[in-house]
Amino acid sequence: MNIQWFPGHMHKAQKEVKEIFNQVDVFIEVLDARIPFSSQNPMIEEIRQDKPTIKILNKSDLADPLKTEIWQSYFETDGSIQTLAFNSQTGDKREQMVSLIKKMVPEKADTIKTIQALIIGIPNVGKSTLINNISGRTIAKTGNEPAVTKRQQRIKLDDNIVLIDTPGMLWPNIENPNSGYRLAITGGIKETAFELPDIASYAAEYLLQAYPESLKTRFGLHELPHSDIELLDEIGRKRGCLRSGGMVDLEKVSRLFIMEYRDQKLGDLTLETPEMMQSEWQLVEEIRAKKAAKKQEREDRKKQRRARHKKNKR
Repeated sequence: MNIQWFPGHMHKAQKEVKEIFNQVDVFIEVLDARIPFSSQNPMIEEIRQDKPTIKILNKSDLADPLKTEIWQSYFETDGSIQTLAFNSQTGDKREQMVSLIKKMVPEKADTIKTIQALIIGIPNVGKSTLINNISGRTIAKTGNEPAVTKRQQRIKLDDNIVLIDTPGMLWPNIENPNSGYRLAITGGIKETAFELPDIASYAAEYLLQAYPESLKTRFGLHELPHSDIELLDEIGRKRGCLRSGGMVDLEKVSRLFIMEYRDQKLGDLTLETPEMMQSEWQLVEEIRAKKAAKKQEREDRKKQRRARHKKNKR
């Protein structure tokens, strides 16, 4: 399954980032702390190369704090990366950001030279809210729907730092199907990319394994069902998500389940770990290898047809 979602302004943003690469001193990538891997843009990893990078695990108040610490340690094994965990309760984030930016670019920290900091992130990750907090004024538009920022803008801070804001950028296709589901669960991509019951089933299957006690507490369950469909069915009956005849309305209970997760009513939950990503990335490599093999097969067939055509002309 490849999810295609690459609006024109995102393509333009990607091009602009490449064009200004040499001007950028430090990259600031805003991630969703609930899905630190799936909310990364692999295109940015290619663009940034080994430039100093700050990864902001945003919305950390919605995530499992222990898993957030694990993710921070995981990212910081790369010597060019530092991390900060931010949430809606952190208050003024400016001092922390300015201090870390200067630490990442020491050759300019105590000079009059301007530090160019490019801030990037996928849609709906909280980037615009963070920019407004850091700048101390409303500069970037915010909203609950993905893809609010449409053009690049520069924000001058004190301390000779300029933030370069870009539209939220998704990559052309999401090769890891698990990442696609997690983005849909958290609202990083629009729900129309999936059938809602599929999103809820994926979330239910993971939460049954990773956070069983949270499910028991929230939905008043003494024993948990063994499967995602059984769980949604039981929740639907408890919450009155029924059609005529007493059948559970799967669409209705699926929406309820996803909204309960997004509204933090199930608790502070993280949907992925570094260990999970390693095995999933192997799957992505297999998918890429199969695509490459099919492409090569098509090219070989083309060559054979051309050779036959050339032979028949003689």
